[in-house]
Amino acid sequence: MQPIIRMTNIEKHFGSVIALNGVTVDFFPGECHCLLGDNGAGKSTFIKTMSGVHKPTRGEICFEGKPMHFDDPREAIAAGIATVYQDLAMIPLMSVSRNFFMGNEPIKHRMGLPFFDHELANEVTMKEMRAMGINLRGPDQAVGTLSGGERQTVAIARAVYFGAKVLILDEPTSALGVRQTANVLATVDRVRKQGISVVFITHNVRHAMAVGDRFTVLNRGKTFGTATRGDVTPEELQDMMAGGQELATLEGSLGGTV
Repeated sequence: MQPIIRMTNIEKHFGSVIALNGVTVDFFPGECHCLLGDNGAGKSTFIKTMSGVHKPTRGEICFEGKPMHFDDPREAIAAGIATVYQDLAMIPLMSVSRNFFMGNEPIKHRMGLPFFDHELANEVTMKEMRAMGINLRGPDQAVGTLSGGERQTVAIARAVYFGAKVLILDEPTSALGVRQTANVLATVDRVRKQGISVVFITHNVRHAMAVGDRFTVLNRGKTFGTATRGDVTPEELQDMMAGGQELATLEGSLGGTV
């Protein structure tokens, strides 16, 4: 199977700072590929380079087998690369259906004038949220009344509905409780089964192991390789994230308490 995205020897420099240093990784349809790393590992720069926010200083990005250069995020979105950031880009006092269609409003005409098609928006929103396992009180329910996990699911469902082939999730479980996290991970599993490539950015090894098919660790802008489920343990991933030998040295100096 051909990867939907292949990033080869990607470098990104900000002046004298090298944020990414020769990153090579690929992503396949129908899999959840977890990109792990602590703060400062390069995860944010990586996804912004992948989604058209940053242009790589060096290296090549291939999308569906062809070299691709995105000038801005809109081009990446149009190609089918959707990113759900931690802030979710939602307006809390606005209804779920209006948030769902924000920027892609369905229009109907009445007396020659364009109007937001509430009926269609409400119908689609309720259908898509039920498909993701979320039962709303109604499409007019304010997004701000939803739990964190439910808001994540709205953002994911929105991206899928509007044609995402690659779904990048930026730390989707970082601020959630146990139940909400479980709901989001279940949503990720549903999306993967639809044949969409999910790029799951996280520093939480347990969450990655719950849904990941493959795992790539970033550390100081470099990759420590990619492992497949069953070929790596949570402890090994945690060790790679923490720098391997550096963690072992620190653990020894602290009497094995790390």
